[in-house]
Amino acid sequence: MKAFLIKWLVNITALVAVASFVPGISADKWQTVAVAALALGLINAFLRPLIIRLTLPLNILSFGLFTFLINASFFYLVSRIVPGFEVVDFRSAFWGALLFSFISFILNVFLGPQGHSDLRFYRGPQPGGNKYKDVIDVEGSSDSGRKGGDSAAKVAKPWIK
Repeated sequence: MKAFLIKWLVNITALVAVASFVPGISADKWQTVAVAALALGLINAFLRPLIIRLTLPLNILSFGLFTFLINASFFYLVSRIVPGFEVVDFRSAFWGALLFSFISFILNVFLGPQGHSDLRFYRGPQPGGNKYKDVIDVEGSSDSGRKGGDSAAKVAKPWIK
């Protein structure tokens, strides 16, 4: 239940940001945003996997870019389901869904209920012989799976101090 509430609050925060920054997307009150975030979460949880499977050939041919259109369609669908949440046109839905995905990803990296997340920046030789010089490494693990510290963090030279 705690994980669900955290995810819902992340979606509400992302949806408030989208309604503030994307022209053509608006909500009349905060309760509308909460209901729209819940509806979007339920659609993404139950309908999205089915649609992704049905459109898999298009996703493969477009190298996954068709997923952006699916996300925009769901965003537009939520505006038709939830009264008071308005998306003017499909272009607004597209940019709103893109910004919503980005914001919720960033918030879930830092606040995600699934466990512990580590975000590290490296410059120079990487642990494990990575050939790239500058690397941003995001790792996630459940709290039950962690044993002590992370040895890679002790060996690497942090890029940002």
